[in-house]
Amino acid sequence: MAWFWLILGGLFEIGFTTSLRFVDGFRNLPWTLAFLASVAVSMALLEHAARTIPMGTAYAVWAGIGAIGTVIVGMLWFGEPATTVRALLILAIVACIAGLRLTA
Repeated sequence: MAWFWLILGGLFEIGFTTSLRFVDGFRNLPWTLAFLASVAVSMALLEHAARTIPMGTAYAVWAGIGAIGTVIVGMLWFGEPATTVRALLILAIVACIAGLRLTA
């Protein structure tokens, strides 16, 4: 179950990095509240998962999910380049996360 919470925490990390794009110096209240809620949930789920999963592994997986998701959100919704090299690098991160999962 810890892996489920860790993955969910990584998804909330995508939420807080995406919200951060819109906070406008923390003057945009709805996006600031979304950012703060996403950070709180994400960190709480990381902490909960790290009670069972080694912290180094948990953090690397959590950060990897957030990084991959943020890049994908950027490509799909914000017009960031979707190149072959970026896709290969995303796959490399996924492979590393899978490797950590297999060794944990």
